[in-house]
Amino acid sequence: MDLVLSIADYYVFTPYIYPATWPEDNIFRQAITLLIVTNLGALILYFFFATLSYYFVYDHLLMKHPQFLKNQVSREIAHSVQSMPWMSIPTVLLFLLEVRGYSRLYDGIGEFPYGWFQLAASVLSFLFFTDMLIYWIHRGLHHRLVYKRLHKPHHVWKIPTPFASHAFHPLDGFLQSLPYHIYPFIFPLHKLLKPFINGSAHHTDHHMLFDYNYGQYFTLWDRIGGSFRNPSSFEGTGPLNYVKKMAEEKHNSLGGNGYKNEELFNGECTKTE
Repeated sequence: MDLVLSIADYYVFTPYIYPATWPEDNIFRQAITLLIVTNLGALILYFFFATLSYYFVYDHLLMKHPQFLKNQVSREIAHSVQSMPWMSIPTVLLFLLEVRGYSRLYDGIGEFPYGWFQLAASVLSFLFFTDMLIYWIHRGLHHRLVYKRLHKPHHVWKIPTPFASHAFHPLDGFLQSLPYHIYPFIFPLHKLLKPFINGSAHHTDHHMLFDYNYGQYFTLWDRIGGSFRNPSSFEGTGPLNYVKKMAEEKHNSLGGNGYKNEELFNGECTKTE
């Protein structure tokens, strides 16, 4: 994060925002700058990638599913925008520790005896470490003692769109991002690297079925933890299949108005407001 901070200071904050008497390494100035940069960056990345995914990847037929909420997209966006500033506060504290030199982030390959090999190994280690911790944190958030207060707001979206990616309770969102931030305090990691596959089909089933597919990148920890479920869409029984079946039945029905009461994933499926 010190690279981002240096660029922001050089091009924006030092020449145009802060007085010349306020040194760039002042801890309060760094904290304010990181808070601004983190929030602006999070909003830009959120809207850019969620919008691209929504228009070019997301199947809009899913919006006809009876469990897709009224005004859901605008509600997901509002929830995300309200939560992100609160998520950023503890995140910025960790960034500040990085900038102040308390992490094990490094700049050059030559700093370590194994060079490129260690760089490649750190990528695999980072993915394994974060995937493992996010799995257990996510699974822990489903425990009955914390689920209702922390994680349930994210499960309001039974058929999530890309705009639900940050629609969390702030503490929930921070906890699930925590493994990314604590890794470089434990293991060496090159600064430019900080930024079987667990895809959107797996995560959609997680929202529909609750107790499956907690993983972040891979299905490894779900398989180890006994919470893996092959995505229903891979088996022709997913929510999109349901929407298509529902449309076909409505088309073939002579007097079909409204939704029929059908079972989906062993539960009643009703139109949710």
